Amino acid sequence: MPDKTKITDADVIDDVTYGEQRKQRRAEMIQRKKNRRLSVGPNATLYFENYDTMLYQVQEMLFIEKGGDEQLEDELDAYNPLIPQGKELVSTFMLEYPDPVTRPDILRGLTGIEETISLNIAGEKVAADWEIDIDRTAPDGKTSSIHFIRFKMTDEQVDKFKDADVPVMLSISHENYNHAAGIVGGVRQDLIGDL
Repeated sequence: MPDKTKITDADVIDDVTYGEQRKQRRAEMIQRKKNRRLSVGPNATLYFENYDTMLYQVQEMLFIEKGGDEQLEDELDAYNPLIPQGKELVSTFMLEYPDPVTRPDILRGLTGIEETISLNIAGEKVAADWEIDIDRTAPDGKTSSIHFIRFKMTDEQVDKFKDADVPVMLSISHENYNHAAGIVGGVRQDLIGDL
C-alpha cells in the first residue's frame, strides 16, 4: 500500500516558503513525472497520479490563486480522490490533438473512449473505472480531452503487476482509436509504489 493516501492541511506549506522552493520543486516534479507517463498510440497519454503529484498540484493552485484556507479545502476535496488508496492505479487520461480546428470533430468521434480503456495483466483484463459524477461528454457527443480513470485490482492482480516477468499492457479499443502500450521499465517500477 502506498505510504501516503491523503493530503491534509498539515502537509501544505505556506505560500512564502513554497515560493522560495518553487523552482526546485518544479524541477524535481518534472523528473518524478517522467516515470508516471504512458503514451498509448500517437494522441493518448495517461499521467498516473499519486500523493506527490497531487500535493504539488494543490501547492501550485494555492500559490497561483492565493485563495487561502477556504481554497485549501476545495483543493483537498478535488485532488484527494485522485490519490491511489492501495490496490489501484489512478490516472489523468488526456487526448492530445494540437489542431484546434480539427480537434472538436476528432473528439466527437471518440465518444465513450473511457469505456474502452483497460489493463491487461498476464491476459486478464482490468477495465478502467471513470468518474461518473461529472459527464465528460457534451450534448453534441464530443468527449472531453481529459478524463480521470482508475484501475482497481485484486490482490492476485497486484502481485502479478509487481512481478517484472508478468507482461502488463494498457489498451484502448475504441473503434476510432485502437492502440496498446506495455507498462515496463521505470514506469512499471514507479507504479508498483502505488500498490
